[in-house]
Amino acid sequence: MAFKIFRRKWQNVTAICLAVFIALILLVALPVNSYWSPILAKEVKKIVLKSSDSLYKVSFSSAELHVLRGTIDIFDITLKPDTAVYNLRLKQNIAPNNLVELHVKRLTLSHIHPFKWYFQHELDIGEIAVDQPVLNISYRLNHKKDTLLANNQTAWQKISKSLHSIHIGDILLGDVKLKYEDYSGNKLAIAELKELNLSAHDLLIDSTTQKDKSRQLYCKDIVGELNNYSAKTQDGLYTYKFDHLRLSTLQSRLNIEGFSLSPLPTNDFFAKSRDDKFAFRLDSLQLNNFDFLNYHKYRIITASKLTLNNGNLEVFGNPTKTARLTDRVVTFPNAGLFNFNSDLKLDTVKLKRIDVIYTEFNKKSNKTGSISFNRTSGTFFNITTRAEALQKNNLCNVELTSLFMNEAHFKVGFVFNLTDADRSYSFKGSLGPMNLKGINTATMPLTLLKIQTGTLKQMDFDFKADRKTAKGKLVMLYNDVKVAILGRDSLFNTLQTKPIPTLYVNNFILRHNNPDAPGLSPRIAFVTQNRSTETPFFKYTWQALLAGIKPSIGLNEKTQEAAIALVNQLSEDKRERQIKKVQRQQRRAERRLRREEKKREGS
Repeated sequence: MAFKIFRRKWQNVTAICLAVFIALILLVALPVNSYWSPILAKEVKKIVLKSSDSLYKVSFSSAELHVLRGTIDIFDITLKPDTAVYNLRLKQNIAPNNLVELHVKRLTLSHIHPFKWYFQHELDIGEIAVDQPVLNISYRLNHKKDTLLANNQTAWQKISKSLHSIHIGDILLGDVKLKYEDYSGNKLAIAELKELNLSAHDLLIDSTTQKDKSRQLYCKDIVGELNNYSAKTQDGLYTYKFDHLRLSTLQSRLNIEGFSLSPLPTNDFFAKSRDDKFAFRLDSLQLNNFDFLNYHKYRIITASKLTLNNGNLEVFGNPTKTARLTDRVVTFPNAGLFNFNSDLKLDTVKLKRIDVIYTEFNKKSNKTGSISFNRTSGTFFNITTRAEALQKNNLCNVELTSLFMNEAHFKVGFVFNLTDADRSYSFKGSLGPMNLKGINTATMPLTLLKIQTGTLKQMDFDFKADRKTAKGKLVMLYNDVKVAILGRDSLFNTLQTKPIPTLYVNNFILRHNNPDAPGLSPRIAFVTQNRSTETPFFKYTWQALLAGIKPSIGLNEKTQEAAIALVNQLSEDKRERQIKKVQRQQRRAERRLRREEKKREGS
């Protein structure tokens, strides 16, 4: 009765046969599992030893082969290096730079072909899935180029006696906990990552791929993705973070979204540092043709193009003006590259819509002022520290455009000499028309000068500079410039116009137009600006420009000395008037006392 479920006889017969077949498979699966598990354990350990030349050992508690599901489960896996072998290789100068240790609770191999492995010596696996592995990597720069063992064999040659090929469709590592220890610098750097996902696709080790340079670690593509990462710099002054990172070796591309660099609060920062304070934010960053393998092995950075999209850079000048013992020539871009402790070659760096804002505190005004270069875009060419690249081209060219104070079109080009010991560079550019009152947010707090009226028509400049001196020329064309000299009212903490200095400057010093009259040639300022060792790059460049702007508007050395003398004289007169006022008050008080005494005597 049990087999009379179906109406027709052939259906019953088919069901019976199918049930018997499944039962036989289940009965056979048990001894097959018992037979294959120790073989699997032995083969896996053998492959790891051979492929790593005995540097790594693998162990696990158990392995289960599931014939019906076509999967293998391996439990409690530990992959770690043999320290004795590593130390021996250190003495032989053939030790790798990276050492890896891996701990996995469970690893699942799917879509496997055990008979193909056993009879044809071809390991073919559809997918390897690893969930929540713990990965520790330590990096030491033991050598700067590939070193091969004495037998000079590829990975396929090492395993070819036991396996003809290894193919794995996908390797998936989810929610990886990674600890990375970098011993290559002066101080140990440790990074701990969470929410990291790694995947490798189409791994193939055989005679055709053993020297295939289009593959990375024998994989057609390796993809790494990291979410919501944040860490502090080694000095503790900054926190950097990003929302999402993705690296693909097939595309040779690194993408970062939502990157930011945030400093400590202002008071805490300047209590710990005498450097300027930076804050940086980017919507996205993309690195193309990035050679990941050489960076992973030797910290060699090679890429064709780095693109920075939509962000802002804020610089706050350090208000502590204490003397520095070191030369701040290190802030020059070409000096920074020279001191960069890594092999670097970037063909092009492209900026797109970056707002640059410089802010400084002035003790005389007790206020801060800002200069902005909005929507800055441009290109850097040939950023490199590589000796062979510098022999071919030792110049880094920079072309930038932006809106000065979000109004005037600003264009500048730099050329940095990357090999000159004096860190020489040149800069040339122009500033377009603008209402000069737009720069009062900077001039009032920083220079105690207010632009009352004035229109800039054009400013052009051309300079050559090095760590000692900047020389060049500047032409500034403008109309109807009038200014007000300001002073600080300490009682109300405000800036007020000084009438007499303002009148003197506008009538006797300031040249209101350039050219002075229609048809005349414009005045040209020729500049020689010396640099002190305490002056950083951006301030030095601005000082050179300012040294040309001042004489263009009539503030040469003689007129400045006359203005200073007038202000000093006014200050002295003010002090004298104050002293006389106090003396008059004292005399009035004395006369009042004498009158009161006479009244008391008469009464």
